[in-house]
Amino acid sequence: MNREQKAHLLHALSKGTRYDGRKLLEYRKITIDPGFVHGAEGSAKVCIGDTEIIAGVKIALEKPYPDTPDRGNLMVNAELRPMSNPNFESGPPGEKAIELSRVVDRGIRESKAIDQEKLCIEKGEKVWSVIIDMVPLNASGNLLDAGALAALVALKNTVFPALTEDGVINYDEKTKDKLPLQKEPIEITVLKIGEYFIIDPIEEEEALLDARLTVAITEENKICAIQKGGTEPLSITEIDTMVGIAQDKVKELRKLVR
Repeated sequence: MNREQKAHLLHALSKGTRYDGRKLLEYRKITIDPGFVHGAEGSAKVCIGDTEIIAGVKIALEKPYPDTPDRGNLMVNAELRPMSNPNFESGPPGEKAIELSRVVDRGIRESKAIDQEKLCIEKGEKVWSVIIDMVPLNASGNLLDAGALAALVALKNTVFPALTEDGVINYDEKTKDKLPLQKEPIEITVLKIGEYFIIDPIEEEEALLDARLTVAITEENKICAIQKGGTEPLSITEIDTMVGIAQDKVKELRKLVR
């Protein structure tokens, strides 16, 4: 059946159209709602077509990692619940959840989006930890781009909680202090299906991909991370083409973030 579906999809792509009527390099409608979760230090809800995902940021005081005693901690988690897509299963994070969290983490970490040295309070003893949690409400394709966008907007939306005189966090009181952000990475995922390249895939298109490239790009249009997916190899020429598409399409998402 997949062979027949792929032949049908390739025929449509050869005509320059997608299952949902879009052009090959066209995003679905994108909406961004910052501050969506009022109890979090920062949050955002991002919708790309029917795909909806929430990212929330929690700030905590913890010990630094042994290999970075003078830097704050960063953690990114993703939970894919069956309520968002019947193909997801309850229980420990599966392969897709792990990949989503790692790809989003890599874009933030490799771009040095957060000045983690400024999160250090006492070297080797106490630092601020930034924990990003992502939960899709509806998973209908392209969770990588949606999750990365939600995480970035949530970080931009984050403020520190207040500290008591004893140095204990008071989560009920927020300060006006923002996270020390120095870069704003946005991720663009490009799929190769047959000889064609598309962006913002729906679930049916993701199931038929040959290869996938997710490119994290800073506001200077510099590449800070790349993640390949899919079973088929990519040539240098194909990689160059996919990266070029990402660097061109990131401009659309950058306008929405601003």
